[in-house]
Amino acid sequence: MYRSPNTLWFRMPTEKCDSCPPNCCDMRGMLSFMILWLLSKKSMYGQELAKEIGKRKGTKPNPGTIYPALKELKNRGLIESNKKGRMTTYQITEEGRKGFQIADEYFFRAFGEIFQDHNLIKTSRKLGCLES
Repeated sequence: MYRSPNTLWFRMPTEKCDSCPPNCCDMRGMLSFMILWLLSKKSMYGQELAKEIGKRKGTKPNPGTIYPALKELKNRGLIESNKKGRMTTYQITEEGRKGFQIADEYFFRAFGEIFQDHNLIKTSRKLGCLES
């Protein structure tokens, strides 16, 4: 894992899986964005976040990746935690919601057209207008 002051990067998976990103596309740096997105929907504990991220990325981040990211987000005031017994639940703060909204708008501006094209191609294939 490489860590710079403002981002958390995690290694590309070495195992082959259908839902893993291809080697041509580096998917590092999205962990904080994904955590804030998930927490904007509901409060979650660390392993629950890792499981949900794993469903989307194809590989589940390990504790050495997810917990430092949560600590960094907490230190920046974007999330907070509540500990009950051995379970720690994380929730997004108002500052985190504002930050996520700005990041979400940026993400859509940067990548929205790609997803629109992808959905158009997917729909065309379903309708038989394009070959797979």
